[in-house]
Amino acid sequence: MTIPFDGIPLAEQGDWIRELADLGYTDVWSSETNGADGFAPLALASVWAPTLRLGTAIIPAFTRGPATLAQSAATIAHAAPGRFALGIGTSSNVIVERWNGIPFEEPYRQVQAMIRFLRAALAGEKVSGDFGRFTVRGFRLGMAPPEPAVPILVAALREGMLRLAGSEGDGAIVNWLSAADVSAVAPIVAGQGDGKEIVARIFVAPTEDRELVMRAGRMAIAAYLNVGVYAEFHRWLGRGDDLAVMWRRWAEGDRVGALEAIPESLVGELIVWGSPQACRDHIAEYVANGVTTPVLALLPAGLDQRQAIRALAPR
Repeated sequence: MTIPFDGIPLAEQGDWIRELADLGYTDVWSSETNGADGFAPLALASVWAPTLRLGTAIIPAFTRGPATLAQSAATIAHAAPGRFALGIGTSSNVIVERWNGIPFEEPYRQVQAMIRFLRAALAGEKVSGDFGRFTVRGFRLGMAPPEPAVPILVAALREGMLRLAGSEGDGAIVNWLSAADVSAVAPIVAGQGDGKEIVARIFVAPTEDRELVMRAGRMAIAAYLNVGVYAEFHRWLGRGDDLAVMWRRWAEGDRVGALEAIPESLVGELIVWGSPQACRDHIAEYVANGVTTPVLALLPAGLDQRQAIRALAPR
Protein backbone atom coordinates (compact mmCIF):
# COMPACT_ATOMS: atom_id res chain seq x y z
CA MET A 1 0.00 0.00 0.00
CA THR A 2 1.11 3.54 -0.74
CA ILE A 3 1.58 5.77 2.30
CA PRO A 4 1.03 8.26 3.83
CA PHE A 5 -2.72 8.51 3.38
CA ASP A 6 -4.19 11.74 2.04
CA GLY A 7 -5.91 14.21 4.33
CA ILE A 8 -4.93 12.59 7.63
CA PRO A 9 -2.24 14.13 9.86
CA LEU A 10 0.87 11.98 9.72
CA ALA A 11 1.00 11.64 13.51
CA GLU A 12 -2.50 10.08 13.45
CA GLN A 13 -1.78 7.35 10.92
CA GLY A 14 -0.32 4.81 13.34
CA ASP A 15 -3.56 2.84 13.71
CA TRP A 16 -3.98 2.81 9.95
CA ILE A 17 -0.48 1.41 9.40
CA ARG A 18 -0.89 -1.21 12.12
CA GLU A 19 -4.18 -2.28 10.56
CA LEU A 20 -2.46 -2.77 7.20
CA ALA A 21 -0.28 -5.45 8.76
CA ASP A 22 -3.27 -7.03 10.50
CA LEU A 23 -5.16 -7.15 7.19
CA GLY A 24 -2.32 -8.99 5.45
CA TYR A 25 -0.61 -6.21 3.55
CA THR A 26 3.11 -6.95 3.29
CA ASP A 27 4.69 -3.62 2.26
CA VAL A 28 4.28 0.13 2.54
CA TRP A 29 5.80 2.38 -0.12
CA SER A 30 6.28 6.13 -0.01
CA SER A 31 6.93 8.66 -2.75
CA GLU A 32 8.35 12.16 -2.92
CA THR A 33 6.63 14.84 -4.97
CA ASN A 34 5.10 17.85 -3.18
CA GLY A 35 3.74 16.25 0.01
CA ALA A 36 5.53 14.32 2.73
CA ASP A 37 9.15 13.47 2.04
CA GLY A 38 9.97 9.89 1.15
CA PHE A 39 11.68 8.80 4.36
CA ALA A 40 9.78 10.17 7.41
CA PRO A 41 6.59 8.12 6.79
CA LEU A 42 8.69 4.97 6.50
CA ALA A 43 10.55 5.73 9.73
CA LEU A 44 7.22 6.00 11.54
CA ALA A 45 5.88 2.86 9.86
CA SER A 46 8.98 0.92 10.89
CA VAL A 47 7.96 1.45 14.52
CA TRP A 48 4.19 1.28 14.13
CA ALA A 49 4.24 -2.00 12.19
CA PRO A 50 7.60 -3.76 12.53
CA THR A 51 6.64 -6.61 10.19
CA LEU A 52 6.03 -4.48 7.11
CA ARG A 53 8.57 -4.09 4.35
CA LEU A 54 9.38 -0.46 3.54
CA GLY A 55 10.18 1.07 0.17
CA THR A 56 10.54 4.38 -1.64
CA ALA A 57 8.85 4.70 -5.01
CA ILE A 58 10.57 6.96 -5.62
CA ILE A 59 13.21 9.35 -4.35
CA PRO A 60 14.41 11.66 -7.17
CA ALA A 61 18.06 11.08 -8.04
CA PHE A 62 18.58 14.81 -8.59
CA THR A 63 17.17 16.49 -5.50
CA ARG A 64 19.49 15.14 -2.79
CA GLY A 65 23.25 15.20 -2.88
CA PRO A 66 24.84 11.74 -3.11
CA ALA A 67 26.13 11.72 0.47
CA THR A 68 22.81 12.92 1.88
CA LEU A 69 20.90 10.25 -0.01
CA ALA A 70 23.28 7.54 1.25
CA GLN A 71 22.80 8.76 4.83
CA SER A 72 19.02 8.78 4.49
CA ALA A 73 18.92 5.28 3.03
CA ALA A 74 21.32 3.87 5.61
CA THR A 75 19.31 5.39 8.45
CA ILE A 76 16.07 3.69 7.42
CA ALA A 77 17.93 0.45 6.71
CA HIS A 78 19.33 0.48 10.26
CA ALA A 79 15.90 1.28 11.72
CA ALA A 80 14.37 -1.68 9.87
CA PRO A 81 17.12 -4.22 9.13
CA GLY A 82 16.38 -6.29 6.07
CA ARG A 83 13.05 -4.55 5.45
CA PHE A 84 14.00 -1.52 3.35
CA ALA A 85 14.28 -1.13 -0.42
CA LEU A 86 15.51 2.13 -1.93
CA GLY A 87 13.75 3.16 -5.12
CA ILE A 88 15.30 6.05 -7.05
CA GLY A 89 14.56 7.53 -10.44
CA THR A 90 14.78 10.54 -12.67
CA SER A 91 11.49 11.99 -11.42
CA SER A 92 10.38 14.70 -13.87
CA ASN A 93 11.33 18.13 -15.12
CA VAL A 94 8.42 19.58 -13.12
CA ILE A 95 9.70 18.29 -9.76
CA VAL A 96 13.42 18.62 -10.43
CA GLU A 97 13.62 21.82 -12.42
CA ARG A 98 10.47 23.85 -11.75
CA TRP A 99 10.12 23.04 -8.06
CA ASN A 100 13.72 22.47 -6.97
CA GLY A 101 15.64 24.73 -9.35
CA ILE A 102 17.95 21.94 -10.49
CA PRO A 103 18.63 21.48 -14.22
CA PHE A 104 16.90 18.32 -15.47
CA GLU A 105 19.82 17.24 -17.64
CA GLU A 106 21.06 13.79 -18.67
CA PRO A 107 18.58 11.93 -16.46
CA TYR A 108 19.87 8.48 -17.44
CA ARG A 109 23.44 9.38 -16.49
CA GLN A 110 22.29 10.91 -13.20
CA VAL A 111 20.49 7.75 -12.13
CA GLN A 112 23.34 5.52 -13.24
CA ALA A 113 25.86 7.68 -11.38
CA MET A 114 23.75 7.61 -8.22
CA ILE A 115 23.39 3.81 -8.34
CA ARG A 116 27.15 3.38 -8.62
CA PHE A 117 27.87 5.84 -5.83
CA LEU A 118 25.26 4.30 -3.52
CA ARG A 119 26.56 0.78 -4.06
CA ALA A 120 29.99 1.85 -2.87
CA ALA A 121 28.85 4.17 -0.07
CA LEU A 122 26.33 1.74 1.44
CA ALA A 123 29.00 -0.96 1.40
CA GLY A 124 31.10 1.20 3.74
CA GLU A 125 33.73 2.17 1.21
CA LYS A 126 35.55 5.49 1.29
CA VAL A 127 34.32 7.01 -1.94
CA SER A 128 36.32 9.34 -4.13
CA GLY A 129 35.79 9.71 -7.82
CA ASP A 130 34.14 11.26 -10.81
CA PHE A 131 30.75 9.64 -11.39
CA GLY A 132 30.06 11.49 -14.62
CA ARG A 133 27.27 13.71 -13.34
CA PHE A 134 28.97 14.60 -10.04
CA THR A 135 32.28 14.19 -8.23
CA VAL A 136 32.72 12.91 -4.68
CA ARG A 137 35.87 13.39 -2.62
CA GLY A 138 36.54 11.27 0.45
CA PHE A 139 33.03 10.37 1.65
CA ARG A 140 32.64 7.46 4.03
CA LEU A 141 29.35 6.61 5.72
CA GLY A 142 29.68 7.27 9.45
CA MET A 143 27.66 4.21 10.45
CA ALA A 144 28.06 0.53 9.81
CA PRO A 145 27.08 -0.68 6.35
CA PRO A 146 23.47 -1.90 6.43
CA GLU A 147 23.09 -5.65 6.72
CA PRO A 148 21.74 -7.14 4.57
CA ALA A 149 22.60 -4.81 1.71
CA VAL A 150 19.88 -2.39 0.68
CA PRO A 151 18.25 -3.33 -2.65
CA ILE A 152 18.35 -0.45 -5.12
CA LEU A 153 15.40 -0.31 -7.48
CA VAL A 154 15.15 2.03 -10.45
CA ALA A 155 12.05 3.83 -11.68
CA ALA A 156 11.92 2.94 -15.34
CA LEU A 157 9.61 3.61 -18.26
CA ARG A 158 11.32 3.05 -21.60
CA GLU A 159 13.95 0.59 -22.77
CA GLY A 160 17.15 2.33 -21.69
CA MET A 161 16.13 2.82 -18.10
CA LEU A 162 14.48 -0.61 -17.94
CA ARG A 163 17.78 -2.20 -18.97
CA LEU A 164 19.64 -0.11 -16.40
CA ALA A 165 17.17 -1.23 -13.72
CA GLY A 166 17.99 -4.83 -14.54
CA SER A 167 21.72 -4.53 -15.18
CA GLU A 168 22.86 -2.19 -12.39
CA GLY A 169 19.79 -2.12 -10.17
CA ASP A 170 18.04 -4.91 -8.31
CA GLY A 171 14.89 -4.37 -10.31
CA ALA A 172 12.48 -1.76 -11.62
CA ILE A 173 9.64 0.39 -10.37
CA VAL A 174 6.99 1.00 -13.02
CA ASN A 175 4.01 3.32 -12.97
CA TRP A 176 1.02 4.32 -15.07
CA LEU A 177 0.81 1.23 -17.24
CA SER A 178 -1.85 -1.37 -17.90
CA ALA A 179 -1.65 -5.04 -17.00
CA ALA A 180 -1.09 -5.80 -20.70
CA ASP A 181 1.73 -3.24 -20.86
CA VAL A 182 3.64 -5.21 -18.23
CA SER A 183 4.26 -7.89 -20.87
CA ALA A 184 6.26 -5.33 -22.87
CA VAL A 185 8.16 -3.95 -19.89
CA ALA A 186 8.98 -6.85 -17.56
CA PRO A 187 11.02 -8.98 -20.02
CA ILE A 188 13.44 -6.11 -20.63
CA VAL A 189 14.26 -5.99 -16.91
CA ALA A 190 14.25 -9.75 -16.39
CA GLY A 191 16.52 -10.22 -19.38
CA GLN A 192 19.37 -8.48 -17.54
CA GLY A 193 19.68 -11.12 -14.80
CA ASP A 194 17.86 -13.49 -12.49
CA GLY A 195 15.80 -12.50 -9.47
CA LYS A 196 14.95 -8.96 -10.57
CA GLU A 197 12.04 -7.36 -8.70
CA ILE A 198 9.33 -5.53 -10.65
CA VAL A 199 7.37 -3.12 -8.48
CA ALA A 200 4.26 -1.59 -10.03
CA ARG A 201 2.28 1.26 -8.53
CA ILE A 202 -1.34 0.62 -9.43
CA PHE A 203 -4.13 3.13 -8.90
CA VAL A 204 -7.18 1.41 -7.43
CA ALA A 205 -10.77 2.48 -6.71
CA PRO A 206 -12.91 -0.27 -5.17
CA THR A 207 -16.23 1.14 -6.35
CA GLU A 208 -18.74 0.32 -9.06
CA ASP A 209 -19.61 4.00 -9.57
CA ARG A 210 -18.47 4.31 -13.19
CA GLU A 211 -19.08 8.05 -13.42
CA LEU A 212 -16.98 8.69 -10.32
CA VAL A 213 -14.11 6.56 -11.60
CA MET A 214 -14.16 8.14 -15.06
CA ARG A 215 -14.09 11.66 -13.61
CA ALA A 216 -11.33 11.00 -11.06
CA GLY A 217 -9.41 8.69 -13.38
CA ARG A 218 -9.32 11.24 -16.20
CA MET A 219 -8.05 13.91 -13.83
CA ALA A 220 -5.27 11.64 -12.57
CA ILE A 221 -4.33 10.51 -16.07
CA ALA A 222 -4.17 14.09 -17.36
CA ALA A 223 -2.03 15.19 -14.42
CA TYR A 224 0.60 12.56 -15.21
CA LEU A 225 0.44 11.83 -18.92
CA ASN A 226 0.94 15.48 -19.86
CA VAL A 227 4.35 15.39 -18.16
CA GLY A 228 7.00 14.80 -20.79
CA VAL A 229 8.48 11.55 -19.48
CA TYR A 230 5.07 9.91 -19.21
CA ALA A 231 3.91 11.23 -22.58
CA GLU A 232 6.95 9.67 -24.24
CA PHE A 233 6.35 6.43 -22.35
CA HIS A 234 2.83 6.13 -23.72
CA ARG A 235 3.96 7.02 -27.22
CA TRP A 236 6.46 4.17 -26.89
CA LEU A 237 3.64 1.87 -25.73
CA GLY A 238 1.70 2.77 -28.87
CA ARG A 239 -0.90 5.16 -27.49
CA GLY A 240 0.17 8.22 -29.46
CA ASP A 241 -2.98 8.30 -31.60
CA ASP A 242 -5.33 7.66 -28.64
CA LEU A 243 -3.84 10.53 -26.63
CA ALA A 244 -3.03 13.02 -29.41
CA VAL A 245 -6.18 15.09 -28.93
CA MET A 246 -5.75 15.18 -25.16
CA TRP A 247 -2.14 16.37 -25.50
CA ARG A 248 -3.09 19.02 -28.07
CA ARG A 249 -5.97 20.44 -26.05
CA TRP A 250 -3.88 20.46 -22.87
CA ALA A 251 -1.09 22.40 -24.64
CA GLU A 252 -3.69 24.90 -25.86
CA GLY A 253 -4.89 25.45 -22.29
CA ASP A 254 -8.22 23.66 -22.82
CA ARG A 255 -8.22 21.60 -19.63
CA VAL A 256 -11.88 20.59 -19.86
CA GLY A 257 -11.50 19.52 -23.47
CA ALA A 258 -8.34 17.58 -22.64
CA LEU A 259 -10.14 15.59 -19.96
CA GLU A 260 -13.03 14.84 -22.30
CA ALA A 261 -10.60 13.55 -24.92
CA ILE A 262 -9.26 10.76 -22.70
CA PRO A 263 -10.92 7.55 -23.89
CA GLU A 264 -13.03 5.65 -21.36
CA SER A 265 -11.23 2.49 -22.41
CA LEU A 266 -7.90 3.97 -21.31
CA VAL A 267 -9.28 4.79 -17.87
CA GLY A 268 -10.36 1.17 -17.58
CA GLU A 269 -6.87 -0.02 -18.53
CA LEU A 270 -4.87 2.27 -16.25
CA ILE A 271 -7.20 2.40 -13.22
CA VAL A 272 -8.21 -0.75 -11.37
CA TRP A 273 -11.83 -0.35 -10.31
CA GLY A 274 -15.05 -2.23 -9.63
CA SER A 275 -16.04 -4.58 -6.84
CA PRO A 276 -13.25 -5.65 -4.46
CA GLN A 277 -13.11 -9.04 -6.18
CA ALA A 278 -12.96 -7.41 -9.62
CA CYS A 279 -10.08 -5.28 -8.35
CA ARG A 280 -8.23 -8.34 -7.03
CA ASP A 281 -8.72 -10.13 -10.34
CA HIS A 282 -7.39 -7.12 -12.27
CA ILE A 283 -4.36 -6.82 -9.96
CA ALA A 284 -3.72 -10.53 -10.49
CA GLU A 285 -3.34 -9.82 -14.22
CA TYR A 286 -0.42 -7.50 -13.43
CA VAL A 287 1.21 -10.27 -11.41
CA ALA A 288 0.58 -12.89 -14.10
CA ASN A 289 2.33 -10.64 -16.64
CA GLY A 290 5.48 -10.17 -14.55
CA VAL A 291 4.90 -7.78 -11.63
CA THR A 292 6.39 -9.22 -8.45
CA THR A 293 5.28 -6.46 -6.07
CA PRO A 294 1.94 -4.76 -6.81
CA VAL A 295 1.77 -1.53 -4.80
CA LEU A 296 -1.73 -0.16 -4.49
CA ALA A 297 -2.38 3.57 -4.53
CA LEU A 298 -5.91 4.67 -3.71
CA LEU A 299 -7.33 6.81 -6.51
CA PRO A 300 -8.25 10.25 -5.11
CA ALA A 301 -11.94 9.88 -5.88
CA GLY A 302 -13.55 10.90 -2.58
CA LEU A 303 -13.98 7.31 -1.39
CA ASP A 304 -13.71 6.31 2.27
CA GLN A 305 -10.01 5.44 2.37
CA ARG A 306 -10.24 3.23 5.45
CA GLN A 307 -13.08 1.21 3.94
CA ALA A 308 -11.18 0.92 0.66
CA ILE A 309 -8.13 -0.45 2.45
CA ARG A 310 -10.27 -3.04 4.20
CA ALA A 311 -12.15 -3.97 1.04
CA LEU A 312 -8.92 -4.60 -0.86
CA ALA A 313 -7.20 -6.46 1.96
CA PRO A 314 -5.29 -9.64 1.06
CA ARG A 315 -6.99 -11.42 3.96
